[in-house]
Amino acid sequence: MNKKIVLWSIAVGLGGLLFGMDVAVISGADKKIQQLWGLSDWVHGTAIAMALYGTAFGAAFGNIPANKFGRKKTLIWIGILFFVSSIGAALAPEVYSFMFFRFISGLSIGASSVVAPVYISEIAPAKYRGRLVISFQLNVVSGILLAYFSNYLLQGVGGENDWRWMLGIVALPSLLFCLFMLAVPETPRWLLLYKNDDTHARVVLSLTEDNVEKKVEEIKASASQKKEPLFNKKFYKPLLLTFLLATFNQFSGINAIIYFAPRVFEMAGIGKDGAFLSTVGIGVINLLFTIIGWYLIDRFGRRSLMYIGSIGYIVSLGLIAYSFETKDTAFISYYVFLFIASHAIGQGAVIWVFLSELFPNSVRAAGTSFGCLTHWFWAALVAQTFPFVAGSPALGPVIIFGFFTAMMVLQLLFVWRMMPETKGVALEDMDKSTILH
Repeated sequence: MNKKIVLWSIAVGLGGLLFGMDVAVISGADKKIQQLWGLSDWVHGTAIAMALYGTAFGAAFGNIPANKFGRKKTLIWIGILFFVSSIGAALAPEVYSFMFFRFISGLSIGASSVVAPVYISEIAPAKYRGRLVISFQLNVVSGILLAYFSNYLLQGVGGENDWRWMLGIVALPSLLFCLFMLAVPETPRWLLLYKNDDTHARVVLSLTEDNVEKKVEEIKASASQKKEPLFNKKFYKPLLLTFLLATFNQFSGINAIIYFAPRVFEMAGIGKDGAFLSTVGIGVINLLFTIIGWYLIDRFGRRSLMYIGSIGYIVSLGLIAYSFETKDTAFISYYVFLFIASHAIGQGAVIWVFLSELFPNSVRAAGTSFGCLTHWFWAALVAQTFPFVAGSPALGPVIIFGFFTAMMVLQLLFVWRMMPETKGVALEDMDKSTILH
């Protein structure tokens, strides 16, 4: 595999670093902004979920600039939006401007979750596509760890305004990402299908293909489907698979943990400093097991990792619910760590790879957008309702974590009965394969 392909994948994957930082950094501001602005649980949930509503919009429409202006230019603008939104949220004087800038940051997250995996999948050789696309997820979890660690270090900086520093820190890697994007080329598939630039497409393809002319003809042949709408009978199976995988991803409760980790630990009786330190543990476990998933995804395949993750989810979430039910929360940190490990090696490792490879060239960006929209719609709903449900005397953590456990039982059945294996299948052959019919 050509080193340039690896470097380009890493550079584009840094969009995931911004993604992860922006998703997790809010955990440091969670309770502070509620106290500062005297927010009810519902308004507070809205303020936290606002980024996820923006993410849903970014995921839904991220394919439009990616197709019209190119994957590269879209990624540069995503970096600019990350920069502007992080500074704006950090300086927000009241909750409404805070919500506005968090919505803008969500647009960036949603668009990056579509465009970055699509970019990497379109330059990667089939044999290594899983490992290269998962570089995006590696950056996501690295960003989450970095956010948790910076939140821990920035506690008390600026007194009660330490949360502003926690949010504003995202501006620095945003600028670096924009600079890195200037050094990567456009993908050959976009150049051929949307710009008719055969010359530059051949240059990039020559790094991954032995028979460039054959690959050019295969990609061009898929252009005959270019005008096809995404929502038609032909794409029923990949649409269903995409919807279910993205739905189960969020009904695992992963974003409830990522967004509200300190709150969950404090609910379990862990002190504030211990809660922040435990969130760093979440980041470390997430990164380590994502690396294991990176190593295994092109060896064992997508389904095997999903089996491992699903079983781990069921065990860990069941133990968390049981701990809150019995009020014996001494080991809850370890159960959360097991949950994070299960996510990292399963859904976390698989989702962006799977979504970016299921659809043919003609509708790949649109299909990935649909999957990301589904993912972020449910993420917003979970973030909106979690503080309300977790704090409700009639519901509480037992009900919500019990619900997540039941959903993961359904996910295990989905993997067993419906999920195909896409390991090693060329993108141009995906729609011809019997796995999607």
